[in-house]
Amino acid sequence: MAGSDSARQLIEALHQAPVKCVLSLTGGGACAAGQILAVPGGSQTILEIVVPYGQDALSDWLGQAPAQFCSVETSLAMARRAYDRAGWLCPGQPVVGLGCTASLATDRPKKGDHRLHVACQQAGSATTYSLVMHKGARSRLEEEELLDAVILNALAQACGIAASVPLPTRPGEELQIEGHVAGGWAEFFAGRRDYLRLGRDGRLGDDRPKALLSGSFNPIHDGHWRLAAAAAGILGTPVDFELSVDNADKPSLSPEEVRRRLAAMAWHGDALLTRAPLFVQKAQLFPGAVFVVGADTAERIVQPRYYRDEADMSEALDFINTHGCGFLVAGRLEAGRFMTLDDLDIPPRFRDLFRGIPADAFRVDCSSTELRARQDEHS
Repeated sequence: MAGSDSARQLIEALHQAPVKCVLSLTGGGACAAGQILAVPGGSQTILEIVVPYGQDALSDWLGQAPAQFCSVETSLAMARRAYDRAGWLCPGQPVVGLGCTASLATDRPKKGDHRLHVACQQAGSATTYSLVMHKGARSRLEEEELLDAVILNALAQACGIAASVPLPTRPGEELQIEGHVAGGWAEFFAGRRDYLRLGRDGRLGDDRPKALLSGSFNPIHDGHWRLAAAAAGILGTPVDFELSVDNADKPSLSPEEVRRRLAAMAWHGDALLTRAPLFVQKAQLFPGAVFVVGADTAERIVQPRYYRDEADMSEALDFINTHGCGFLVAGRLEAGRFMTLDDLDIPPRFRDLFRGIPADAFRVDCSSTELRARQDEHS
């Protein structure tokens, strides 16, 4: 198939489609990636190609060792990882993640079947393509050519392209195609996950945080980075950034807006997505966590006017306390005055919930609101 007219036409159509792709391949399928890049316009289609060839590399890419290295489930996990990576690299644009794992002919006999598994993850759904080949009927190159054709057709289908290349299957070989439900990102926005953790490289996970810095991060700036670093030094644990897609006073954030804000965090820190705008909701999600806040936020936490009444405030703070959570408070410049925890009127019974960050450990007189105002002035 290499260099065939049908393959070139399909790849040219891929390059014209408004879709960006990340490919995750365990060795087999690398020839297809080479073909895609050999046709001019590859940068319009491919964001990244990852080849976790060894078992340790694949485990690291997925965040855990798969139950079986060559399986439908592993190809699907690779595709979902690639999809999340593509969304991280290209927020707000249509993306596809492809995963491929295969057991092909080598320089030594294999006990198991020669087989391939390819998966494509899109927004809201995924499709897997599996085929068991007649063992010993093909050379390694011929098996690669069959795999390449499956990959190109899978990408074309995911990108809405009608073109395809012929599959060089043999009598008795049948490509199994199966649809699957969405991965973690789509599950979160569909309301089937309470929270979503994204590593600094875009990898999804489920680990609960020990400390988190909540905010709208619109935009994230040096003060956020420095505050997280100062808090981590005091607490002795990493501080994750938490963005709630729901807000008590504003419309919920769209997936595109969330990706835009998270894109600025790439390679800087881990992030958590929640639907928990209130600290009682965060405490319920993450018992034992420390919430890193500014003095202005801490002041609102202990002001009855932000609740139905004083009893409601006490009930909320009691809930946070019984869930083992607390607050680490940074100073904040307010109306020309630097306000710290010592300036706040905290009810004595809740004083132990709060701990201050010394001004010599952290002070940044800048806010996202001010940065947006400056951007508006120059726009």
